[in-house]
Amino acid sequence: MKLTFPRDGKPLASADHLLVIAPQGAFGPRGRAAAFEKLLGKDAAALAIRLGGEATPGLLGGSATSLLGKRRITVAALPDEVSRANCSARAESIRKVTAAAGLGKGKAAVLVVLDDTTHLLPAINAVGRALPTFTRKSKAASGTLAVAAATRAGKLLAVGKELETVVHHAREAARLVDTPPTDLDPAALAREAKSLLRGIRGVTVKEIVGEALLAKGLGGIHAVGRTARSAPRMLIASVGRANKGRHIALVGKGVTYDTGGLHLKMRGAMETMKGDMGGAAAVLGAFATLARNGAPCRLSLVLCLAENAIGPASYKPDDVLTMHSGKTVEINNTDAEGRLLLADGCSYAARVLGADTILDAATLTGAQGIATGDLHAAVVSNDDAVERALLDAGRASGDLTWPLPFAPEFYRSEFQSPIADMRNSVKNRANAQSSCAAIFVHWHLDGTEVRWGHVDLAFPAFRQDRGTGFGVALLADAAQRLA
Repeated sequence: MKLTFPRDGKPLASADHLLVIAPQGAFGPRGRAAAFEKLLGKDAAALAIRLGGEATPGLLGGSATSLLGKRRITVAALPDEVSRANCSARAESIRKVTAAAGLGKGKAAVLVVLDDTTHLLPAINAVGRALPTFTRKSKAASGTLAVAAATRAGKLLAVGKELETVVHHAREAARLVDTPPTDLDPAALAREAKSLLRGIRGVTVKEIVGEALLAKGLGGIHAVGRTARSAPRMLIASVGRANKGRHIALVGKGVTYDTGGLHLKMRGAMETMKGDMGGAAAVLGAFATLARNGAPCRLSLVLCLAENAIGPASYKPDDVLTMHSGKTVEINNTDAEGRLLLADGCSYAARVLGADTILDAATLTGAQGIATGDLHAAVVSNDDAVERALLDAGRASGDLTWPLPFAPEFYRSEFQSPIADMRNSVKNRANAQSSCAAIFVHWHLDGTEVRWGHVDLAFPAFRQDRGTGFGVALLADAAQRLA
């Protein structure tokens, strides 16, 4: 669906299908929102209030629907209270009820009634993230959706260009994750990135491709992708004045398809691996958002792009790779490839680009889902301020996060190798696997003294077989806090 953000309430009154989302308390006699009658009209408001009273919110929101003449009115009641680990805007509830409302065709509208004006970004972004754009269905429905938000007093809240940019790039990130891997190999993802960044004032872009990676010391990225038909590459974009204030780099894992390499994934585990570039999609969207809205400091983007294919040139178990950091890695698991990309990308961002703060994002470990679940990305950081920025940005944006331990002294021993500086996979898969994977990446920043924050978004980035656009709003918000 094409989203619009009207500056008046007219589309709400003319939509074929109207979805009204509000906290349950807004429908009761004491908390009844003036927004209903002021913005919907008397008859639609009366029906919305009745449906809101009938809807049972439960823990995540519930809805009821009815007809008003030929118009369909759906009302979603959200729980009045949320846990401290949730976003106070109830972003996931808004996403869930929007996705379930059946707004896929015709002229539709959404009105979100907010308790607090600071909830505008996560609420509107949640609506956008509920409606993915990619489809290859032969008879795909299409339509328009007018999205509006208001206070309980009935004051419409303006959705400005900056917020529209966040929503647009989150939906673009989801589209990229949903694109079939044959259509989105490393070269195609690089083209998509350059297309998205084209025309943004002050942005410069360059690529390091194929054998040139070895000349730059990027042995990890090269090894993972060297046997694929589309050459591995690193795409680097920058914006903002050099040598002025802080320099933040956003680094993303972009494995466009992950077979597992010679440690080939079994049937059932390989499907959906087109989503293994969800971290690259998230940092790309965040960088584009920040650059379009006026970069708060010097910003760099590092996309580490490869297809983990199999063939005669595949990197093998027992190989020893020399990484950009200069450290050597004995391969004991070709399916632990993402950390090799990130290690090279983070080292390059610190040592070549000169970033003092690095935020990386990756669909790095299946253990992330065990540790923090479907909705909270895992955060590992060597710096209290960076960790706090990522946690606060998660609650503020609706892209939720939760911290895991940063303890190199406990976890580096998991990677012990008799012939190299480290192996690339742990000895004990039951010992804080997500933290260990992050520690592997951080190990390649030894001696740089950069502030570093790692976001493992394996489960939040790809849910129910669809890309979600998770991470764009999170990383853009966190970068602004850290600038």
